[in-house]
Amino acid sequence: MSEQTANWFNLYDARPDTEVPAESPLAWSYQNSGLPSVSQKSRVVLRERAMLGHLILRGGAIVLDEAVRQVLGFGLPGRPNTLSHDEGGERSVQWLSPDEWLLIVPGGEEFALEGKLRQALGDAHYAIVNVSGGQTLVELEGECVRELLMKSTAYDVHPDAFPVGKGVTTVFAKSSLILRRPTEGRWELVLRRSFADYIYRWLLDAGAEYAIGVEA
Repeated sequence: MSEQTANWFNLYDARPDTEVPAESPLAWSYQNSGLPSVSQKSRVVLRERAMLGHLILRGGAIVLDEAVRQVLGFGLPGRPNTLSHDEGGERSVQWLSPDEWLLIVPGGEEFALEGKLRQALGDAHYAIVNVSGGQTLVELEGECVRELLMKSTAYDVHPDAFPVGKGVTTVFAKSSLILRRPTEGRWELVLRRSFADYIYRWLLDAGAEYAIGVEA
């Protein structure tokens, strides 16, 4: 499942057709740590947006911005620690460092998208890495999400310090992840697959007093 190009790199489809069913990073956790239902008392709701396409883009901002705009119709975020997204909010790009961005798209799009971006970038100096299999995204919503986050990270999540559209890499529950706030009421955790069970169990424990519920 590779495509050799003139630039001497291999483009692999990380989501090939197979008879083996794919499972989300939290599938084991749901079975072994429980799946508390959402109720009227739930002041925090957790849901995993599994199997999304995650691409790391590295290179010059101007060149990458032009390519992303050409392929997706919106550009890179203009300021550090921020994110931009399409009109529907399904596709986003987040600033990670001066020459590094995280692009998240609906699952199944990433392979074709990587090819289109490489074509648009041509001979420019850049790198694109598909990290979809190693990451997952967890959403948190509810009136007590900020209180839950304050238990979990030293980063200031007050609205004055963490407005809508911000995203940072930070320490969270003695691990690390990307914390994002794409909308007024929704927060997102982008975490490594290897930390997924640990973070899930932490959130269930820290969210117990808020009657945290999980939408699987």
